[in-house]
Amino acid sequence: MPGPPPGLCWALLVLLAALGLGLIDLSVVAQEPFWADLQPRVALVERGGSLWLNCSTNCPRPERGGLETSLRRNGTQRGLRWLARQLVDIREPETQPVCFFRCARRTLQARGLIRTFQRPDRVELVPLPAWQPVGENFTLSCRVPGAGPRGSLTITLLRGTQELIHRSFSGEPPRARGAVLTATVLARREDHGANFSCHAELDLRPHGLGLFENSSAPRMLRTFALPPESPRLAVPRLLEVGSERPVSCALDGLFPVSEAQVYLALGDQRLSPDITLEGDALRATATATASAEQEGTRQLVCNMTLGGETRETRENVTVYSFSAPLLTVSESSVPEGKMVTVTCSAGAGALVTLDGVPAAVPGQPAQLELNATVNDDRRGFFCNATLEVDGEILSKNESTELRVLYAPRLDDSDCPRSWTWPEGPEQELRCEARGNPAPSVHCARPSGEAVLALGLLGPVTRALAGTYRCTATNVQGKVVKDVTLTVEYAPALDSVGCPERITWLEGTEASLTCVAHGVPPPNVSCVRSGEAEVIEGLLRVVREHAGTYRCEATNARGSAAKNVAITVEYGPSFEELSCPSNWTWVEGSGRLFSCEVAGKPQPRVECIGSRGTSEGVLLPLAPPDPSVRAPSIPSEIAAGIYTCNATNRHGSMVKMVSVNVESPPKMNESTCPSHQTWLEGAEAAVLACAALGHPSPQVSCSREGAPWPQRLHVSRQDAGTYLCLATNPHGTEARTITVGVEYRPVVAELAASPPGGVWPGGNFTLTCRAEAWPPAQISWRAPPGALNIGLSSNNSTLSVAGALGSHGGEYECAATNAHGRHVRRITVRVAGPWLWVAVGGAVGGAALLAAGAGLAFYVQSTACKKGEYNVQEAESSGEAVCLNGAGGGTGGGTSAQGGTEPEGTAEAPVGGEVFAIQLTSA
Repeated sequence: MPGPPPGLCWALLVLLAALGLGLIDLSVVAQEPFWADLQPRVALVERGGSLWLNCSTNCPRPERGGLETSLRRNGTQRGLRWLARQLVDIREPETQPVCFFRCARRTLQARGLIRTFQRPDRVELVPLPAWQPVGENFTLSCRVPGAGPRGSLTITLLRGTQELIHRSFSGEPPRARGAVLTATVLARREDHGANFSCHAELDLRPHGLGLFENSSAPRMLRTFALPPESPRLAVPRLLEVGSERPVSCALDGLFPVSEAQVYLALGDQRLSPDITLEGDALRATATATASAEQEGTRQLVCNMTLGGETRETRENVTVYSFSAPLLTVSESSVPEGKMVTVTCSAGAGALVTLDGVPAAVPGQPAQLELNATVNDDRRGFFCNATLEVDGEILSKNESTELRVLYAPRLDDSDCPRSWTWPEGPEQELRCEARGNPAPSVHCARPSGEAVLALGLLGPVTRALAGTYRCTATNVQGKVVKDVTLTVEYAPALDSVGCPERITWLEGTEASLTCVAHGVPPPNVSCVRSGEAEVIEGLLRVVREHAGTYRCEATNARGSAAKNVAITVEYGPSFEELSCPSNWTWVEGSGRLFSCEVAGKPQPRVECIGSRGTSEGVLLPLAPPDPSVRAPSIPSEIAAGIYTCNATNRHGSMVKMVSVNVESPPKMNESTCPSHQTWLEGAEAAVLACAALGHPSPQVSCSREGAPWPQRLHVSRQDAGTYLCLATNPHGTEARTITVGVEYRPVVAELAASPPGGVWPGGNFTLTCRAEAWPPAQISWRAPPGALNIGLSSNNSTLSVAGALGSHGGEYECAATNAHGRHVRRITVRVAGPWLWVAVGGAVGGAALLAAGAGLAFYVQSTACKKGEYNVQEAESSGEAVCLNGAGGGTGGGTSAQGGTEPEGTAEAPVGGEVFAIQLTSA
């Protein structure tokens, strides 16, 4: 593509140069208007900050230009088409500076917008009330002065970290500054001690600045609850001068109860209370003491203050004086028979009473006179004074005692003539004498050996029992009295008065007596264990009296019991049940002859043989006590008559005993062989099994696992295992018998392999299998001249390799054992091809004539040579039989026969060549 013409390129260069030098007005060339620009057009400046403004134009040659604003300027920079000026200490919320230029007789302008912002440097929460009642509203007010613009401001009121109110002032005018957030909050108990605060956020992030935050100082709120009712004041209505009385003041429902203040006062006297807090209840207690100056009516004040509020209660208290009465006796201690005066008096206004007798008028004394007697000693006198105060009758008492001096007296009530004490527990020995001054008492045995420790606790023993003389003495005189001390104790049964074991002899007279010790004397009774009848008086002793008796001694102090064992002894005596006259010993039973003899002490028993084989032999006896070790049990005991002698210290007795010996069944190899052999075909046998024992055992045998049918002759099926049981009264013996059935040999199988014809040079095998027990011995008889015959290890197989004509003929297999011999025969023929065909052709017609002459005989013979054959037992036939009914003759083949061999049947035709094996048997 061809380029622009050179003249056009030079024209463009000239135009650009002119524009650069301002020679050509751009508005004329591009038809584009001129403009003025102010940067930044919109600015956000922190209050009091500074800002550079750049005013520019695109006018190529502006006539003049400037920047109009009411803000303070700090510096100005100029260019041909621009002007830069720094504005400082910008405080107005919003100003609009104007950039202007004069160009081509027109004024170009650009307006800007400068806004200021102020951080929330002051966040103030209006102070809270000192105390705020629970359940009432209070005001939370937060001020953030000057912060702005307000539209970007958010204020949050907080309780601790819990947000109460959150308010955003978005949408407020841009010039708006500062904000106030006020909320009404209901005071609660849980608000007590809580910190409230205000949090302000100025978010200028949408304007490219950051987030400015500030919080007020926290202010703690104290809430309280004070019930409207007055405190409960508990005070005495009357208060005696000089006395102390408790007062208390209580109020429930206080919160916080620990902040409550209490004021208690009696008149002008302030009390010091002790404060007790329980839940929201407060109780103040103090002690009120009145002085003589306070006598009269006074007020007791209780004041409780909480949260600047007060609850108060007042009560009247009457303070009074009342002295105790005065009681006097003319002499406090007088001899018996002397006159005594008693006087009772009190202060003014008080009415006195002496032993129930009042004075004539209040303020006057009461008096009593008496002649002192013994009964007046330690007599008490009672003086009572009463006084009316504020409508209430008050009373005070005084008492005294009169002492009368007199000689000692030992009364039975204070020192009894007879003392009875139980033994053991500690007792206080008391013998008291009346007298004034108090007499001293001394008690001792008349002999002076023992002295009672009066007035002291001590154990009571039997040694203290006896008579004592007690003497009471004081300055007024002396008195003497004899007393008796009895010590009681529970019964005791000792071995001397009541032995634990008593032995009586049968047939004598005896009585059961037990002597017991005790005070009072015990009553003793004895009864047999398990019975209620008391044993008394003399008894004729019998064996039934033996046993355990319970003897019990009883008195007022207790009882004692003891078991007494009575043994009745007697001479020996035999009983048939415990020592029988006839005894049978069973061999192997492990039993000994038991001959228990009645008698006490236990008699000694000995049995010695007196007649027969047992004469002089000692018969072992079982011990009467099972716990005693028995003598060794003998392997055998001699039967016969034994004399048993029983002896103890009361006599002896003799008894004759007949001893028999028996034994349980026994079978062994000699009486019942474990392996027995029968012969098949013999007359039916019975197992040869017998048993030893006395009485003679019965023996019965049965076959195991299968029935045993009755047969006349022995069969092979009779072989197996049989169980024989021998039984007599002393037990059963079992024995297992194995029966084997033997039988004569039979050649069950005699076979040739291969079953067809045997070619010269071929191999054949004869197998003979016989049935016999014991197993049969196999033997073979081969044709004469047959060589290279091989036999198996047990002779059951005959083999020939490379058969020759001499191997053809009759083979005999014989099976032999101890019971007989059995024979079977088989004929082997070695066959070949028609070797004489060529010779017959040369002979010509001569041979053909000979063949025609023998045609009939050939057809008959070859029918058997090439036919099928049957093997029958040789014992009944002895000849080869053709299956198609033709006679055997001298035809070729092999034959197997048993028993005696018939004549002519084993001959081979001329030439010795056959075509098959013929097996013949009957």
